[in-house]
Amino acid sequence: MKIHMKHDYNDLIQLFNKVFLERLNTELLLGGDEPIYLPASEERPHHQIIFARGYYASAMHELGHWCIAGEARRLLEDYGYWYQPDGRSAEVQAEFEVVEIKPQAIEWILSASCGFKYQVSCDNLSGNCEPDRVGFTLKVREQVIHYLTHGIPERAKMLSDAFRDFYGIKPLTEADFPKPIPLTDYA
Repeated sequence: MKIHMKHDYNDLIQLFNKVFLERLNTELLLGGDEPIYLPASEERPHHQIIFARGYYASAMHELGHWCIAGEARRLLEDYGYWYQPDGRSAEVQAEFEVVEIKPQAIEWILSASCGFKYQVSCDNLSGNCEPDRVGFTLKVREQVIHYLTHGIPERAKMLSDAFRDFYGIKPLTEADFPKPIPLTDYA
């Protein structure tokens, strides 16, 4: 195994496209301000996962969503998912977090497969509530452990294996996904 610890989004693009461009007609691309998934069409010969602004973490997040989207959802723009923009109420934030647990668990697995630090995305900077980052991280971690114990979804496993090989990362275990420390424990 080679060891590459520089986290360059171009490596993600190359690795993803090597594994999935031919196999599933899907390519990972650098985008502008907003990430989006676009299915193949008359204008686009390939399905496109477009991540924001060259951010490595944005690519990881978008890959997490793609890895759990079923075949029918991968034929819809942004997988046909509901998305409530930043500025959510506490109730809507709770709904958002429920649908984000699985993709963010995959994101964490893929990040760990690259030796890249994962951080949950509560994605509600201007909402009227303060998201419970520690609680949400614990829920995402629980899903990660479930995947490690019962099997990682196939596309996520293929990508994790390719990333781990490239970055020289050993097989992942529960120890690679530490529990967050609540701020009250720092006092």
